[in-house]
Amino acid sequence: MTLLVAGVIVHDRTTDRVALLQRGPRAKFAQGLWDLPVGKATPGEPITVTAVRELAEETGLVVDPADLQLAHVIHSSFGVESPTGFVTIVFAAHRWTGELTNLEPDKHATAEWIDAAAIPDAFVNTTGAALRSYLSGAVEVSLDGWL
Repeated sequence: MTLLVAGVIVHDRTTDRVALLQRGPRAKFAQGLWDLPVGKATPGEPITVTAVRELAEETGLVVDPADLQLAHVIHSSFGVESPTGFVTIVFAAHRWTGELTNLEPDKHATAEWIDAAAIPDAFVNTTGAALRSYLSGAVEVSLDGWL
C-alpha cells in the first residue's frame, strides 16, 4: 500500500526565507540532512488537514488549510516506512501564525528560517527537488526510483 504524506513549504516572501528542519541523529532516515516539515496522513484525514497538523506538531507554525497552495507532488517507488512507495503532496503557505520552534527534538536537530537563495546542499533529495522546483516557480510531479 502506498503511503500518503504531506509536506509544507512555509515561505516568508517579505524576507525570502523558508522554514526548514534539520533531521537529527535519531531520525529514521536521512540523519543530518535538511528537510521540509512533512508527515504521514492518518486514515480518513484530508491531505490539507495532514499538512496543517504535521506543520504545527513539528514547528509550532499554524496555517489555515484554505491558505495552502499546491506546490509539488512526489511519487516514490520506495520508502523507509513504506516499501511499496509513497506519495507526498507538497503545499506552499505564505501566511501563518506562531514562532518557528523545533517541537520534535527526538527527530530534528534544529528548525530554522533559511534564505531561499542559500538552501543547504545536504537536503533530503525528494523534498529538496520539490523546494527547488517551487522556488523556480514551477508546479511539478517528481518521480523517484521508477524505471
